[in-house]
Amino acid sequence: MTLSPVSARRLALFRANRRGYWSLWLFLLLFGTSLFAEFIANDRPLLIRFDGAFFAPVLRDYSEDAFGPEFLPTEADFSDPVLLKAIEAKGWMLWPPLRYSYATTVKDLPTPSPAPPSWRNPLGTDDQARDVLARVIYGFRLSVLFGFTLTAIASVVGIVAGAVQGYYGGLTDLLFQRFIEIWNGMPELYLLIILGSIVTPGFWVLLIFLLLFRWMNLTGVVRAEFLRSRNLDYVRAAHALGVSDIVIMWRHILPNAMVATLTWLPFILSGSVTLLSTLDFLGFGLPPGSASLGELVAQAKNNLQAPWLGVTAFLVLGGVLTLLIFVGEAVRDAFDPRQLP
Repeated sequence: MTLSPVSARRLALFRANRRGYWSLWLFLLLFGTSLFAEFIANDRPLLIRFDGAFFAPVLRDYSEDAFGPEFLPTEADFSDPVLLKAIEAKGWMLWPPLRYSYATTVKDLPTPSPAPPSWRNPLGTDDQARDVLARVIYGFRLSVLFGFTLTAIASVVGIVAGAVQGYYGGLTDLLFQRFIEIWNGMPELYLLIILGSIVTPGFWVLLIFLLLFRWMNLTGVVRAEFLRSRNLDYVRAAHALGVSDIVIMWRHILPNAMVATLTWLPFILSGSVTLLSTLDFLGFGLPPGSASLGELVAQAKNNLQAPWLGVTAFLVLGGVLTLLIFVGEAVRDAFDPRQLP
């Protein structure tokens, strides 16, 4: 596909910002790797060859009696040395690089939990004897996926709301603005506490709740662009030709509004990741036991005698947010109209 001269110039400007360009690739590499967390950190083998047959415990559950009549028809526990010995007697197992999942309890630790880093647990364990590296991998994936989903849905809703406000103006804009001012003043944290007392917030429940308030991030930017563009000559000409309002908003005004919108998206994404981590740290986020970067920060606060927890939490959260900010700066420079010829 051939890029327009303006798009090619913007892409060149983005690449010229080396810090932002390489931050994007590094972030995509880390996120892409975390998508295969089950194949990197898991307490189940990736593949088993037993008595001439193949098993993939990482993809599905097996009962113990599948590996011998002497076992019970219960879900296989691959940390059981008796089961492992029986499998190795008639075959072999291929394990992931890290043999712990985010909820696996590490057994036979040389010191009480939280245990310091070792070859067995590169980032140590938390106070519940769970491997920190495994929880970082799963928590990073969960936080970024949550941030992406919240940013995408909230941005679509906010863009539509801002477009309607700016395009129609008048009473529509006035009523919408008063509603946004009232809605924006709602005590979000208190409402979340009330919600947590009624239901257990899960991924989707928390996402829907936060979406009720986060859609306003882009509304003002899009509204301003539509207010500016609705009286321009090409919009008036489209009106005179009988083009519908939806077509004018979608094809003629929205592309201009997206320039300012795209520069905000990396910063909104970083804010979404930070928001989930903050709620998990305060105890109002995902259910207890979930792989969460915010829970790791809480672990560091509660275990000051284990500095590796605080260092890990700082480096992971700080690193993710730094990469996203650098990407946002590069996108902002690329869409800066002063940089275009």
